[in-house]
Amino acid sequence: MTPQNQKLGVAIMALTTLVFASQDGFSRHLAGTYNVFLVVMIRYWFFAAFVILLALRRPGEMQRMLRPRYPVLQILRGVLLVLEIDITIQSFVFLGLVDAQAIFISYPLMIAALSVPVLGERFGWRRWAAIGVGFLGVLIILRPGFGVFSPYALMPLAGAFAFAIYGVMTRYVARGDDAAVSFFWTGIAGAVTATLIGIWHWQPMTGSDWIWMTVLSLLGILGHGMMIRAYELAEASSLQPIAYLQLVFSAAVGMIVFGDVLHLNVAVGAALTSGAGLFTIWRARMQMKHG
Repeated sequence: MTPQNQKLGVAIMALTTLVFASQDGFSRHLAGTYNVFLVVMIRYWFFAAFVILLALRRPGEMQRMLRPRYPVLQILRGVLLVLEIDITIQSFVFLGLVDAQAIFISYPLMIAALSVPVLGERFGWRRWAAIGVGFLGVLIILRPGFGVFSPYALMPLAGAFAFAIYGVMTRYVARGDDAAVSFFWTGIAGAVTATLIGIWHWQPMTGSDWIWMTVLSLLGILGHGMMIRAYELAEASSLQPIAYLQLVFSAAVGMIVFGDVLHLNVAVGAALTSGAGLFTIWRARMQMKHG
């Protein structure tokens, strides 16, 4: 892997976070008018079409996709991700992109904590201390006991926890299924789940909103395609810290487009949580280098 490829992969990943932040903005806009389950369902129809087309590009690839080593876990991953997206998009409507993303960004710390009992990973007191600092940051954002706590703030926290479980399950199935298989089942199992939920909430859309819905879905496909390309070019350890840029871009979209306000406690809490998450990634990378 050449340094040029590494730099290109990091650049593509940075653009990917911008695409996903834009997707968050479109999701919030549409979910403000239409049922969240409907928006997610249509988005997943595009996603499923995309993974099917990817699988059909090579002879025999579809047959390989349909025979994963962990079929039950792959299906559960897809179901869990749909539920997480439903919850998180709804939190965008109630809390705004700034506050919701500031809380949701705690998911890497949850993945680190869950990886110990589920994956059998081991790490020292420094990373446990970082996890504690990160969750202190979440508490600063939530401000429990100060008379201003909103129960809606629990929605992105629940979404982060669901996404953390999804992330740990993804690492687990990677022991027997490659990334292409997991990506395929994320789309297919997710589309089936989203349809079973969303079909009961069908609402007619205006012509202009169908355009926004199409843009949202295409952004999702573009973002996932770019992310795949980034991981082909660069090491995962180099790309993980870049994912935190989505918090910055989403906050910018929230403030510029929707008039969200960045409160001091949210800024401080998000900085602590993000910093702690970046530290755990750095420590994991150092541990891998030194065995």
